[in-house]
Amino acid sequence: MHEDFAGLLQALALQEQQLQFAAFSNADALAVGLRIVERARALGKAVTVDITRSGHQLFHHAMDGTTPDNADWVRRKNNVVQRYGRSSWHVGTRYRSRGKTFEADSGADARDFAAHGGAFPIILRGTGVVGTITVSGLPQEEDHEMVIAVLREYLDTVQ
Repeated sequence: MHEDFAGLLQALALQEQQLQFAAFSNADALAVGLRIVERARALGKAVTVDITRSGHQLFHHAMDGTTPDNADWVRRKNNVVQRYGRSSWHVGTRYRSRGKTFEADSGADARDFAAHGGAFPIILRGTGVVGTITVSGLPQEEDHEMVIAVLREYLDTVQ
C-alpha cells in the first residue's frame, strides 16, 4: 500500500500549528481529558488518557477494558513528544517516509520510546511545547484522531 507521506506530514504539521493554546491550566487538562473519555465512551472504545504539563501529570484515566500496557504506551509516546517536540505520529511517519523505522533507526530505546500515534504536544503560542495529551488503546491513527477531534472542539469553545 502506497502512502502519501508528504501529504500526511504536511497535515500533521498543520495540526501542530493550528492546535495551540494561549494558556493551559489544570482546569483545561480536566476539561480536555473528560471530553476524550466521553468521546471514547460514546464510540464504544476503551482508552487510557493522560495529560501532562511540564512533567506534572494533570489528568490520567484508564477506562474499563484497558490494561497497564496502555499506561506504558502512554509513557513511551510521551517521551517521543518530549524529545522531538512533535506528535508521536508525526515522528513515526517521518521515519516511514524515508523507508526507515523509528525503532531500528532512531537510536532511541524501544523500552522508553514509541513513535506511534496518540501523543500530541501541548503547545503554548509564543512558548512552545510544554506537555502532552495522549490516548492509548486504539490503532495509532485512531488514538491520534481522538486527541485531534477533541482539541479542535475544545479550542473552538475557549479561544
